[in-house]
Amino acid sequence: MAELGVSGVGLGRADSGGGAGRAGADPLLPQEENGVDGRAIRVGTRRSQLARIQTDSVVTMLRELYPDLHFEIVAMSTTGDKILDTALSKIGEKSLFTKELENALERNERENPLDAVVFHPKNCGKTLSLLPEKSVIGTSSLRRAAQLKKKFPHLEFRDIRGNLNTRLKKLDEKEDFSAIILAAAGLKRMGWENRIGQLLSPEDCLYAVGQGALAVEVRAKDQEILNMVSALHDADTVLCCIAERAFMKRLEGGCSVPVAVNTLLKDGQLYLTGAVYSLDGSDSLKETMQTGVSYPHQNEDGPNDDVQHVGITAKNVPGQAQEAAENLGVELASLLLSKGAKHILSVARQLNDAR
Repeated sequence: MAELGVSGVGLGRADSGGGAGRAGADPLLPQEENGVDGRAIRVGTRRSQLARIQTDSVVTMLRELYPDLHFEIVAMSTTGDKILDTALSKIGEKSLFTKELENALERNERENPLDAVVFHPKNCGKTLSLLPEKSVIGTSSLRRAAQLKKKFPHLEFRDIRGNLNTRLKKLDEKEDFSAIILAAAGLKRMGWENRIGQLLSPEDCLYAVGQGALAVEVRAKDQEILNMVSALHDADTVLCCIAERAFMKRLEGGCSVPVAVNTLLKDGQLYLTGAVYSLDGSDSLKETMQTGVSYPHQNEDGPNDDVQHVGITAKNVPGQAQEAAENLGVELASLLLSKGAKHILSVARQLNDAR
């Protein structure tokens, strides 16, 4: 019996993709059989409603592609699901929502990666700039808070935990928050797009690495399953996410520091904007770089077929394009580091630990 897993990326590792966290699945249980020979595929997922919606959407596509296979969905709780009384940035653990669920990464097409504002019913029709002085905004993300504190200094920001349902209930039924910030992708996948009161442009708030993307994760050496799920790849999403993940990896980013990105692929050029922030947003570095990613597809049995780029195996995307995307992320991060990003992030991490 083979196994894989699905969830939302973005929450990137560092941040919520609609309250879900990063994506994926590690083998759920040790198995003697690998691949599809057993004609049964176990699909691991977090127990949250959003994770199940995302998993169901991917399994539906796989069932259409492979009608002779049986797919079994197995729900499980992750570290991030179990610790709800502590801010994500304070837990001090990477892969909070995927440590029990991850190995090798595959991508599906990306949803809108932008952040969205959901307002308390009494503030419907407003924007963040129109909220009264000292209005409290809920977010569990240092990245969002750092950027928005600088953009909207008249607002206060407070941590809020829980899945999407829990956060919306806290917003609607209490007077603690005037609005909360969530990923637009998560709201849309849950069918709650009508709750979006304001979409935050990249000028207002750069998003999290991988936010809005879906991932299918399988064992790194399980070639049969890797071949099977390769049909779900979206090449543009793969290249954007490789660049974003390489950027964050080079910076050694995570939940405890504010790191943000924005990517655009147009006319064979991949543009990556990356930034780092102090906790209050007063100190920041932001740069944009680009690279060409127009390469012909190599032969199916080419030498780059099994190469991973920052944990991503994408068999239907040219290896040279993937390498270019990874180099872009590394070079942009290196540029920020040369301008003092390490100091900004070190101070942010120390201040967050001391809170």
